[in-house]
Amino acid sequence: MKVADAMTPGEEVVTVSLPGTRDDVLEYLQERGFSSVPVVKETDEGTNYRGLISREDLIKNPEEDQLAVLVREVPTTTADTGLEEAAAMMVSEETRRVPVVDGDEIVGIITVTDVIRAIARGNIDGETPVADLAARDVNATYVEVPLPIVEREIYYANVPYAVVLDDEASMAGIVTEVDIIDVARVVEGEEGTGDSVANQDDKWMWEGIKAVGNRYIPTRSVEIPAEPVSKFMTDDLVTVSKRASAKEAARIMIREDIEQIPVMTGDRLIAIVRDINLLEALYE
Repeated sequence: MKVADAMTPGEEVVTVSLPGTRDDVLEYLQERGFSSVPVVKETDEGTNYRGLISREDLIKNPEEDQLAVLVREVPTTTADTGLEEAAAMMVSEETRRVPVVDGDEIVGIITVTDVIRAIARGNIDGETPVADLAARDVNATYVEVPLPIVEREIYYANVPYAVVLDDEASMAGIVTEVDIIDVARVVEGEEGTGDSVANQDDKWMWEGIKAVGNRYIPTRSVEIPAEPVSKFMTDDLVTVSKRASAKEAARIMIREDIEQIPVMTGDRLIAIVRDINLLEALYE
């Protein structure tokens, strides 16, 4: 199967143009649920592809506004490339979307979801058990932890989710980067001297404020509600057993529009299988 058989064609690809601001990207990430958006530049010769901006780029650089600075170069592929080869590139380069180009022109985009859809349909291999693919190291948090702290936990764990545990250390839900992006706002302002952690009674907690000694300097910041993560998590969870195949997991991911699934043995959580894990079975 070729990239051309699974990709979103160029005329349907949503892009943002240089020059522009982070708000242009945030609109697509929040309203359409994209993980990243291609950036293009209009020239006398036509529309040239320049790179990608992802939701991680916005979170990691809350003080930066200009797309020209936020844009990140990522590998590209061609329409004739094999889908397994494109999947291997996504895993090795840790990117969820690979632009499909013809010279400097973007002619489509291939995403992790496109590959997952191909697995779900049986177009490419999906027989590997999820137990052989899932990550045994699970990122977790507690139901009462404020959302800004959870965002930092996700950032430092370098995974796009946190399993939420209750008072009995049982799985109560899951929260993802997308959930946080959905309620985040970018603001400008200045805080006084003191700690950068808000009081529990504060409605909002500032993230991304730069401290110099005990004094803060003005900066653009990501504003995240300082309320318990339980308010924002998904508690109606879909799970799979360790005996489920990659194809079964892929079908659930497409049906439920999710990127990771808890893997269970009985009532016990033993691992998390992410969509990117399913891609690893295609070339190992």
